[in-house]
Amino acid sequence: MIKPKQLKPGDNIAVLSLSTGLPSVFPKVYQQGVKNLKALGFNVIEYPTATMDIDEVFNNPQIRAQDLNRAFGDKNVDGIIATIGGSDSARILKYLDADLIKANPKFIMGYSDFTAVSALIHQLGIVTFNGPSVMAGFAQIHNMSDEYQTYVRSFLFGEWNESELPVFSHFSDGYPDWSKPNSVGQLEPLQINSGPRFYQGDSAKKCKACGPLFGGCIEVLEMLKGTQYWPNQEFWRGKVLFLETSQEKPSIDYVRYWLRNYGVMGVFEQLSGLIFGRARDYSEGEKQLLDEVILSVVKGEFGCDKLPIVTNLDFGHTDPQMILPLGINIEIDVQKQKVKALESPFKL
Repeated sequence: MIKPKQLKPGDNIAVLSLSTGLPSVFPKVYQQGVKNLKALGFNVIEYPTATMDIDEVFNNPQIRAQDLNRAFGDKNVDGIIATIGGSDSARILKYLDADLIKANPKFIMGYSDFTAVSALIHQLGIVTFNGPSVMAGFAQIHNMSDEYQTYVRSFLFGEWNESELPVFSHFSDGYPDWSKPNSVGQLEPLQINSGPRFYQGDSAKKCKACGPLFGGCIEVLEMLKGTQYWPNQEFWRGKVLFLETSQEKPSIDYVRYWLRNYGVMGVFEQLSGLIFGRARDYSEGEKQLLDEVILSVVKGEFGCDKLPIVTNLDFGHTDPQMILPLGINIEIDVQKQKVKALESPFKL
């Protein structure tokens, strides 16, 4: 994989809207996110789509792609962070300049609908990052725990050491109504994190598995199936697939159907591991039922009873969320109940 250079304080970060133009609807939330990025030490470069009217953003996918192409081509831009997700970033993919992007690899991060863009760039051979966006994650980071703020700084700026993926003691399911001034930068009430849950594993391998990460929001990946942007059969060999559900809270039956489709494609048979983020707005009972459905499909329907599975990890549509680099090798140890990164996501 082609890795971007390590970020450092003082670097120029381009912010742009690849999905929806919500900064124009909730400018104070967006401005808080920009403020917090500056507080981290970045110089923020606001591209046109960052504050463009929401209807103009939706009606012009080519303009969104143009912003991204320009950001990759600009030698003064060190990294790119999406303003927020949405539901139609798949529409911009045909306008992206693959040759330009591959010739100028750099840090790019977002989550949710960003998955479509991340998946395409990743398939060009570039490490991409599933993590907080400007409005959802960075706008609230000053109200998150010191532990999480330290983690983000360490991930972005620190020296890399082989390390376990973090587990935070509390989490929040989203944000209060952004239309209310007092809600800017705030989180929904904290809840106790019950932690990740580990299932299955191959005893012959001491229940350990490793492989490069790939994945994102499960609903967004559905938009790519059957298109030229969907990975080929060989792509899945040895991968650790990560999936998470959105704030739309898809029904557990829909998750079952989507997983069944992966099974029919033969994906589970090729994976080294499968990990799930904490499901947004699911009760503890629903989360347990979701685990049962995952196992019933992977193990029961497709016979993949040795595939290591980890659920309820700290990524996706809840906060705080860890940063997952697509393309980096990770190890799942079911016996020790640990997941760790085995290599740096940055060019050293």
